[in-house]
Amino acid sequence: MSLEFLWYIPNQVDPGHRGDDAVAGHNSLERLTELARLTEQHGWGGALLGTGWGRPDTLTVGTALAARTTTFQPLVAIRPGYWHPAHFASASTTLDQLSEGRLLINIVSGQDNLAAYGDSEGDQAQRYARTKEFLQVVRRLWTEEDVTFAGDYFSVTGSTVATRPVARENRPHPRLYFGGASPAAERVSATDADVQLFWGEPLDGVAERIERLKGLQSELGREHAPLEFGLRITTLVRDTTDQAWAEAEAKVAKMAEAQGTTSSPPRRFKAVGQQRLLDLADRGDVLDDNLYTAPGKYGGGGAGTTWLVGSADDVAKSLRKYQDLGITHFILSDTPYHDEIVRVGDQLLPLLS
Repeated sequence: MSLEFLWYIPNQVDPGHRGDDAVAGHNSLERLTELARLTEQHGWGGALLGTGWGRPDTLTVGTALAARTTTFQPLVAIRPGYWHPAHFASASTTLDQLSEGRLLINIVSGQDNLAAYGDSEGDQAQRYARTKEFLQVVRRLWTEEDVTFAGDYFSVTGSTVATRPVARENRPHPRLYFGGASPAAERVSATDADVQLFWGEPLDGVAERIERLKGLQSELGREHAPLEFGLRITTLVRDTTDQAWAEAEAKVAKMAEAQGTTSSPPRRFKAVGQQRLLDLADRGDVLDDNLYTAPGKYGGGGAGTTWLVGSADDVAKSLRKYQDLGITHFILSDTPYHDEIVRVGDQLLPLLS
């Protein structure tokens, strides 16, 4: 199976995301287009666009960037509840048609300011039950006509989306990426996602989750092509191992200084995946060969909680170990995003092709 390498564009109103350059017009169309074109020039297949209430709308940004590029694939992160599935099915297939089949979708079900856009949250079971319905309705609307669906959360009657996704071999519609580490999330992923995304856990944790998800596919009766697996992680790559670790430790020291302390009280998160990452620090600052857990102590969140640190050879060796477990999709990043698109693309990606 071919490998996919994507970058990350934070899509933030405020500059300086995770130490990014706070340049003028950091989220202007010109700046975002520059980042997207750099991914094309330096070996990346596209980039994940961050989402959340208070950020620019991801589908709009993805549309603009697709119009200004030729091969760039926007991995558009969206939330059930912000979108009704029929509205999203129509909007997304329009972009997929206009971009000649370059759209990718990341479904996000985690915490957000739901009330701000008229949504509400039940318990975890309800949240993932709704996500499951959303995925089912969207997939049917992408591939069928005259769809009628009556669920607990969404319904459509006699619905046909006028535009159709661009269908190719092994690609009937835009690929559906999905995260989540709770049992409820994994059951949705096992039956209804195309790619399960993991954050930067050690190899043993990823291996355990892959085996569990494979078992769930059989147990729950998956109807689609087998689930694929991806890794979303920060990769701090420098010319030498020593340079990389010196810079990584300097970055963490700066994070600690900004927090005003050299230690951090334990944090507890509702999100199972985020808590799993933070708990890794109890096992040590460095796990496996070069998985750095210290950033999580000082405000690192999501993919910024753990970093793979080292020379291009060091990081490539680690990523190949994840590949050996079955990971075929990689979403990498480091800051400043502009410079690291080039550095990581030129130094690391040739070692993984």
